[in-house]
Amino acid sequence: MNEWQTLTLADVCTVITDGAHQSPKTVSRGKPMASVKDLTRFGVDLTSARHIATEDFEALVKQGCKPHVGDVLIAKDGNSALDTVCMVDHPLDAVLLSSVAILRPDPKCLDSVFLKFYLSSPETIDYLKSNFISGAAIPRVVLRDFKRAEIRLPSLDVQRRIARVLQSIDSKIDLNRRINRTLEAMAQAIFKSWFVDFDPVKAKVAAKQEGRDPLRAAMSAISGKPDTELDALPPEQYKQLAATAALFPDEMEESESGEIPRGWRAKKFGDFIDRISVGKKFDQKTALVEGLVPILDQGKSGIIGFHNELPGVRASLEKPVVVFANHTCYMRLITFDFSAIQNVLPFIGKGVDTIWAYYATKDRVRFSEYKGHWPDFVLADAVIPQSDLTAHFRKVLHPLISQMRMLELESENLATFRDTLLPKLLSGELSVTDVTREVST
Repeated sequence: MNEWQTLTLADVCTVITDGAHQSPKTVSRGKPMASVKDLTRFGVDLTSARHIATEDFEALVKQGCKPHVGDVLIAKDGNSALDTVCMVDHPLDAVLLSSVAILRPDPKCLDSVFLKFYLSSPETIDYLKSNFISGAAIPRVVLRDFKRAEIRLPSLDVQRRIARVLQSIDSKIDLNRRINRTLEAMAQAIFKSWFVDFDPVKAKVAAKQEGRDPLRAAMSAISGKPDTELDALPPEQYKQLAATAALFPDEMEESESGEIPRGWRAKKFGDFIDRISVGKKFDQKTALVEGLVPILDQGKSGIIGFHNELPGVRASLEKPVVVFANHTCYMRLITFDFSAIQNVLPFIGKGVDTIWAYYATKDRVRFSEYKGHWPDFVLADAVIPQSDLTAHFRKVLHPLISQMRMLELESENLATFRDTLLPKLLSGELSVTDVTREVST
């Protein structure tokens, strides 16, 4: 601790700036322009970033609005100002709006990963918010003042050792997130094949026309294996595959929605979901930093805080609940007890399995403007199979959903461990040697 220095951000950063103060016109095809909404703890997520014309992009690159590898980005404007910090760890082909601050550490005295964690510390965030936030209606950080913010630094070697410990935890959390994205993509691909593209049904129809076995044709469509490889499957797997294929009809028929499998029906969302009460509603003022029951919000972050009362909604892997965010259209499948803020609307399946209802409705209604989207949501439609097939779909997906939940819980425990270590390492209360020894044991 005696060797730690108190410096300012201006002392240890070669660049402290922000993104573009003018927002070019949005185009359908072009280059990405990220804002504070696209920041995550693990980097910039360009999935929903808007795009601008290439010539506008290049002009902003020349103005210094494109971050470099090693830059630390921090939310600068809006209600989330100073709450989200990340580091650019690979070349990012995007420019930033002024709602994001860009800090470029001087590698001779400041490690980028260390700075990311330092700025993510609750104590640092409280200090920065107390001293460098201005504006009542729209909170924002004034960079001229922000440069004077103080930072306590150990030697560069100690910084890197602290950063390695904390980054190893974040890397595992990020790996879990990426695995879950893959599992979710697999689940959505199965739903699309069975209930949107009707692959097993179409395979049966084609097989009947060609004089082949419709059941084995559907088994091939479901498993992705050619007919010649089906008999090589283990007997129990073959039996389960045949049982799944038998649930699909072998004919298509005309409907108002076009050609659909025989016996299936096009219905509005409101006809096959039941909205349930969320119970007592909470808000940011009544939410606790820690507690027994999570409070869901309308954003991708998912949880706004906690409380210690009875949960408003009971949910589990066996009885999941879907939540629809009325203003943002963000949807989640929830497998744990929870409460919620205003406009987080939970529902379950009605006459169909709830997990099937989730994938049938997910991302079908998208945000258009700041309004209540539930009336549009319940009027959208989907093609509904027999209820036994929706139940079987849930059985097929159960291992994927269980694994996703297991990885979520592991990540939550890792995040708790990281957040416990973070202030102690950054204050010098714990030495890196002690923590490394504890982690290794």
